[in-house]
Amino acid sequence: MKLKLINCFIFSLFILGCNQPSTTDSTSAEQNTKNNQLAESATINNQIPLRSANPRFNIYQTVALTSDLSHLSQNQKTMLGLLIDAAQIMDDLFWQQAFGNKQELLESITDPLTREFIEINYGPWDRLNNNKPFIKGYGEKPEGAKFYPADMQKSELETANFKDAQSLYSLIKRNADGALYAVPYHEAYKTELTQAATLLQQAAKYADNTQFAEYLNMRADALLTDNYQPSDFAWMDMKDNPIELVIGPIETYEDLLFGYRSAYEAYVLIKDQQWSQRLTKYAGMLPALQRDLPVDEKYKQEKPGSNSDLNAYDVIYYAGHSNAGSKTIAINLPNDEQVQLEKGTRRLQLKNAMKAKFEHILVPIANELIAQDQRQFVKFDAFFANTMFHEVAHGLGIKNTINNKGTVRTALKEAASAFEEGKADILGLYMVSKLYDSGHMSEGSLMDNYVTFLAGIFRSIRFGAASAHGKANMVRFNYFKEKGAFTRNERTGLYRINFDAMTIAMNELSNILLTVQGNGDYQRAVEILENWGTIGEQLEKDLQRIDKSGIPVDITFKQGKEILGLKGVKAR
Repeated sequence: MKLKLINCFIFSLFILGCNQPSTTDSTSAEQNTKNNQLAESATINNQIPLRSANPRFNIYQTVALTSDLSHLSQNQKTMLGLLIDAAQIMDDLFWQQAFGNKQELLESITDPLTREFIEINYGPWDRLNNNKPFIKGYGEKPEGAKFYPADMQKSELETANFKDAQSLYSLIKRNADGALYAVPYHEAYKTELTQAATLLQQAAKYADNTQFAEYLNMRADALLTDNYQPSDFAWMDMKDNPIELVIGPIETYEDLLFGYRSAYEAYVLIKDQQWSQRLTKYAGMLPALQRDLPVDEKYKQEKPGSNSDLNAYDVIYYAGHSNAGSKTIAINLPNDEQVQLEKGTRRLQLKNAMKAKFEHILVPIANELIAQDQRQFVKFDAFFANTMFHEVAHGLGIKNTINNKGTVRTALKEAASAFEEGKADILGLYMVSKLYDSGHMSEGSLMDNYVTFLAGIFRSIRFGAASAHGKANMVRFNYFKEKGAFTRNERTGLYRINFDAMTIAMNELSNILLTVQGNGDYQRAVEILENWGTIGEQLEKDLQRIDKSGIPVDITFKQGKEILGLKGVKAR
């Protein structure tokens, strides 16, 4: 199927946030005149032109999320519809957490392109452009989103002493006297969560897999109590269910103020049995990989759980945080440190979404920026392996600081997410190199992974500094540049991997990130992100080359029951 980019007419007027070069070269003088007259003649609530000139609106490649459902029973198809309905409630909850009143914002905009971009970003801030506002009248995106009072200073919460001040599952409010207090999610969003829990309970009745049915009921209870650990343990024990659901308040990336509060999201997935079988052998290698990490023993004293597994899936529905801006292509959960240490984690590779990003984004970037004789090393299997072992690496290293500063997540505060993503990226590549050395990986070559990894850095840097992944990739790019892991030909503007220097830099950066995490060294973490987490002048020019060539920054989806042929399937 030929996929189409979001179309965008280019006009002479512009709106706030329109600071990237257009990917459309020209239009006729006659059409320009008509477009200008249209834009000048009508505005919406004095906010934006009727038809926006913002070239950012075409940075997403539209992809239909489909999968072969022919092997599923009628009960399973009915269950899928209910799971998608529950996921849509997570989508509405994330809107409340990220922005506020979705309908009020959308109803103020009649330009369909602007509305579509708002829905992609879950608000008026461009998530892949450092959260800059793209609608006039809106200021910078609040770092605390809607988790905290708008007038709250960071120091105010840091010195506060009340229940759930740092909870993953509560909102911070002010009482009548102005004092801060916490409201649990299950109370703040009781109506929506009751509806979602009911849908999960109904879905459980149609589950052919008894473990999955039990998990759905436990997750329904968790939504109503904010006690997610029991369902996380149950989720770790599921091995054979062909349908998968990830749902609830999970990641803390939306909380840019502290990194404490989790945001609602959901994924509905179909297991790829054939690909999953290929990945089984790697799960048991985690203890050995942990022992071999390039860091002192005290930073690898924790042992990853032995119940970890790796599987491949087709994702058929994204909702909430997982659907905002850049799209996740692999999952490593649960995040609960106790569950990880006792059980390990599950790594879900979203193969169809990964393939879409590889074909529409990574390969075109490689053709634009990688030395011609090294483009042969850019391969999907290498991209899949790099992404998979990124998720595996989340389970390695250390979760609790070695000096009684608590968990790494709390010690590093808002820097924790970028550091964790950076650690996972570099340790993932490190593990791939070790697996080649030991003979456990033999298809292709390590050079495939190195060159594909470099092309992947350019892809992720485009997510911007507001993204933990984007920030982590900027740190890695600048460190690799400093260490000569790659060179750039000044005449051609093309990049080339230096194999030996890349290996050394990979080991050294792994050591730095693991040490900072283990020490809970917040000041050093902030210093590293400030020093290496910036885009230099030359890199900015190269990224502009990518933009001008029309390569999308990320993907967005046509998804839902109608796309899957489930629209007429009803619960009985």
